[in-house]
Amino acid sequence: MSPRALSLLILVGLVSTAAAAASTASGVLSITLDQAKVAQLPAGATTLVVGNPAIADVTMLKGGLAMVVTGKGYGETNLIALDAQGNIIDEKQIEVEPTRSVLVVQRGSDRLSYWCNPTCMPTVQLGDENKAFSEASGQIGARNSLAQGQAGAAPK
Repeated sequence: MSPRALSLLILVGLVSTAAAAASTASGVLSITLDQAKVAQLPAGATTLVVGNPAIADVTMLKGGLAMVVTGKGYGETNLIALDAQGNIIDEKQIEVEPTRSVLVVQRGSDRLSYWCNPTCMPTVQLGDENKAFSEASGQIGARNSLAQGQAGAAPK
């Protein structure tokens, strides 16, 4: 290998390492639970890997220029972007945080959540007491089923 080719190879390696370090240093995506955020993908990304899909879901948009990140559960996970050859081209941390308009009521070991904006109504949040969680999620499911049935019905 010529000295010039070796110098070029070392320079490319240094630039790649510096770019990876810079993206990791600022590579935190903060998402609110049950919310979606559109984020830019690094050039050349063809595959996305999520460390824990129970915490976040990631979908690559057509064209491969952007992705949608959806918060599924509280916590932190990572996202790795790979190129067509399977090389890591970017890695980010994803932090999923709770909604800020939720009032949490703690009764002993039981926890209940209410969405307050401005009137407080029961809501389903991870970590709520099982009975309240089941009742609220059942009501939400029944309401959504009724709404979908109404949407498909012909007007009278």
